Amino acid sequence: MIDKSILTSLQNQLEGQLQFDTLITALYATDASVYRRIPLAVAFPKSIQDVKKIVAFASQNDIGIIPRTAGTSLAGQCVGDGIVVDVSKYFTKIIAVDKTKKTVTVQPGVIRDDLNRFLKPYGLFFGPNTSTSNRCMIGGMVGNNSSGTTSIQYGVTRDKVLELQTVLSDGSEVTFSEISSNDFEAKRNLDTLEGKIYDQIYTELSFKEIQQQIITHFPKREIHRRNTGYAIDELIDSEVFSTTNTHFNMCKLLTGSEGTLAFTTQITLQLDELPPEETLMVAAHFKTIDDCMRAVAPVMQHSLFTCEMMDKTILDCTKNNIEQLKNRFFIVDDPKAILMLELRANDVNHLEQQKDKLLKTLDDSKLSYANPILRKEEIDKALELRKAGLGLLGNIVGDKKAVACIEDTAVAIPDLADYISEFTDLMKSYDQQTVYYAHAGAGEIHLRPILDLKKSKDVTLFKKITDDVAALVKKYQGSMSGEHGDGIVRAGYIPFMIGEGNYKILERIKSTFDPSSIFNPGKIIDAYPMDQKLRYQIDRKEPEIDTIFDFTDSMGILRAAEKCNGSGDCRKSVEAGGTMCPSYRATKNEKDTTRGRANTLREFLTNSEKVNKFDNRELKEVFDLCLSCKGCASECPSNVDVAALKAEFEYQYQKENGVSLRTKLFAHNNRLNAVGRIAPGLTNFFFSNALTSSVLKSTLGIAKQRNLPLLSKQSLRSWCKQNIKRIQPEQPIKTVYFFIDEFTNHLDAEIGIDAIELLTKLNYKVKIIDHKESGRTFISKGLLKQAKILANLNIKTFNNHITAETPLIGLEPSAILTFRDEYLRLADDKENATAVATHTFLIDEFLHAEIGKGNINADLFTADTKTIKIHGHCHQKALSGIHNTFSILNLPKNFNVTIIPSGCCGMAGSFGYEKEHYDVSMQIGEQTLFPSVRKTPKDTIIVAVGTSCRHQIKDGTQREALHPISILKNALA
Repeated sequence: MIDKSILTSLQNQLEGQLQFDTLITALYATDASVYRRIPLAVAFPKSIQDVKKIVAFASQNDIGIIPRTAGTSLAGQCVGDGIVVDVSKYFTKIIAVDKTKKTVTVQPGVIRDDLNRFLKPYGLFFGPNTSTSNRCMIGGMVGNNSSGTTSIQYGVTRDKVLELQTVLSDGSEVTFSEISSNDFEAKRNLDTLEGKIYDQIYTELSFKEIQQQIITHFPKREIHRRNTGYAIDELIDSEVFSTTNTHFNMCKLLTGSEGTLAFTTQITLQLDELPPEETLMVAAHFKTIDDCMRAVAPVMQHSLFTCEMMDKTILDCTKNNIEQLKNRFFIVDDPKAILMLELRANDVNHLEQQKDKLLKTLDDSKLSYANPILRKEEIDKALELRKAGLGLLGNIVGDKKAVACIEDTAVAIPDLADYISEFTDLMKSYDQQTVYYAHAGAGEIHLRPILDLKKSKDVTLFKKITDDVAALVKKYQGSMSGEHGDGIVRAGYIPFMIGEGNYKILERIKSTFDPSSIFNPGKIIDAYPMDQKLRYQIDRKEPEIDTIFDFTDSMGILRAAEKCNGSGDCRKSVEAGGTMCPSYRATKNEKDTTRGRANTLREFLTNSEKVNKFDNRELKEVFDLCLSCKGCASECPSNVDVAALKAEFEYQYQKENGVSLRTKLFAHNNRLNAVGRIAPGLTNFFFSNALTSSVLKSTLGIAKQRNLPLLSKQSLRSWCKQNIKRIQPEQPIKTVYFFIDEFTNHLDAEIGIDAIELLTKLNYKVKIIDHKESGRTFISKGLLKQAKILANLNIKTFNNHITAETPLIGLEPSAILTFRDEYLRLADDKENATAVATHTFLIDEFLHAEIGKGNINADLFTADTKTIKIHGHCHQKALSGIHNTFSILNLPKNFNVTIIPSGCCGMAGSFGYEKEHYDVSMQIGEQTLFPSVRKTPKDTIIVAVGTSCRHQIKDGTQREALHPISILKNALA
């Protein structure tokens, strides 16, 4: 065991950070694989000198170094017992681009999609395109030799790596790139570790019988996705070992070596010109997996840019995902499998000719039953559906999951149908209904058995199935690892797959590069056992955890956390769009991701010895910066709802640690505002006066930079009592119940009045009944007992009133949408809560639906010209949809409406007011929203549905944002 004082010594030497507390080691104990290994420490180097110091420390203390970028590895490459070295935070620079040579030089922490956004103005892009491309990083892609959907046209990462700057195990900095045979010979004679490496490579590969041995036992050459062990089969094709004119490049070996040979600090890549712009996709539907597989060979005779497969299991998962449901538009009936066949061309006529030829091939094969054609944004939606496939597998409720172990096999295309047929028979013998998806056109199908790795019986099956599939792959001379790498799960099969003789070569190469085996030990060489150190303790007694929220939809809160499979969608950059995860986007810390929070909660609910397992400081820390934005509830493919997890945590934690005064005041905001309304002028003076407001802020821990919200002149309820009967229409289209939320009632009464007047003028009867506040402030502060009381009372109040013909509508997303979200977890009367939720709508949704029915039309509104930009509320985007707001504001004929592609505004109720959160709150606002608002002309109207959003926009840009309903009301003809 390493003494902590030794780690402290290294910590003090680094420009970056070295952390080794319980939280950080728990966060980095897992990746996207089934493994869990607690690291000794986690390093965040800022410079190459930091890397060299870490390497020297590891050598001196016989400690492993585990390189890591986004941590999305499926085979366990990123977990280990030593020091995890995370380069995703600081090694993120795009260093140089050469448009003439079509190359780019980057650090390993550059995100693949961010790189391509940068390259687009140059007319260039980096071809390999994984399903994780919006968060995976170039260093990880090099480590795994990643491929993705585009490999049939643009090759794999190994084909693109020109140069690698590395730190070797002795601390020397060495650049590997293409060299001639003469340069190779010169390298052999160097009296350095670099020289020893080149000499060892020559010694191992120069004999013809060894070369033939490699060709005979390595995967077939026509399989371009082959990544079993080290790529010595690539090296023997160079002029050093053959009669070809191909220069030698050690990068061929290092790419796919999973960080086991050297530590990469800089990468130079070969780029391609952007694909032809004209594109379409044929989505071929099949009634059987076998029909789908047998269609691959004939369709691959065409120049396809994509040939991807999804099976029924994946497609069924998308039915339960809010974000992906809209992307199912092209699916006909209930296919067992779909092939997504993309064509591209420089002109439309050529594209149509290609399409006709492809359809003829499909028709002649008589294998597909439907072949819908997708174009433009439809293709993006379909590809997004396929991309989400991996994460969506986490939606399987319970402990049985689609497990990654045999998911990376690849065979030659002529062998694919027979291989899959035999594979299916093999799975039937295990009573397994396997998941099939991914890269059919490359001969690689991501096949996953459904197993419960908490049970010893299924762990035994885990290995036995992998054993049998390895034998089947070897029969077809395929590759056990196509693009996901060997890692822990497949490294133990390398000797069997390539032969003991070839494996011995790999061992000697590893020993030369890394004599002390400090680089990512247990991967590729001397592999860790694939069925040990799994994420879950085998045959454990499942912890019984009582919660106030009802998590039965996930079989309890622990399994709700366990839905996170580590795919890391929550690490996508701001430029990738969406909301998740705003705090991570500000801090770039793993603890502030959806994954980090779910993993930490799982870790402590499983392993904490406390009676109240929530009572841990580490949990308080990971949930601290969660804004409860709900972005993860819709954008996480596994639907991990961290906002719900946080609310439950806060409740349980506060049971042991008490509730602060500030928390109580924020939670009881509605009651305090009611008291303040006794003398609203005095209250507003107290809140707005520089002296009195500063005292209040200082006392309560509110950021001094914030403007406190002021009370409306009159509460909305008071106005309704005076006016509601007077303004009702005589012959209404229908009756609606209007929910007066606690924010609109006291702080935004003017908007509430606009809403009621708009509805009545549009010929809707508006009913107001006595009801309780929504409970949003209690939920956000973890006071769930109080929230539960309010939920039960409101369901009881509205139960006998709310129907399809008399819906409940509201203004504030965070309030009205509790009926559709948290109330379903809080209410005792689940049946009636569900019934009320079914007919509860944000006012934007309601008006959008009425427009669709023809009850509202453009003739009712002004013909004036206005330019409008919309910022959507996070809860609205997660649970309703910003398209409704866009739709209703486009109703007036001359309104020019666009949506700001912003994520969370950063305010999130009380979060942005709290002084310790202010800086992060403003950082989030600065990501997209504030700059977009600032560059907007003053005569452009800024729209924000949420009250918090409007306050944040005001504080961050000094611009007033309006509610869309106020704009529509004022636009009535």
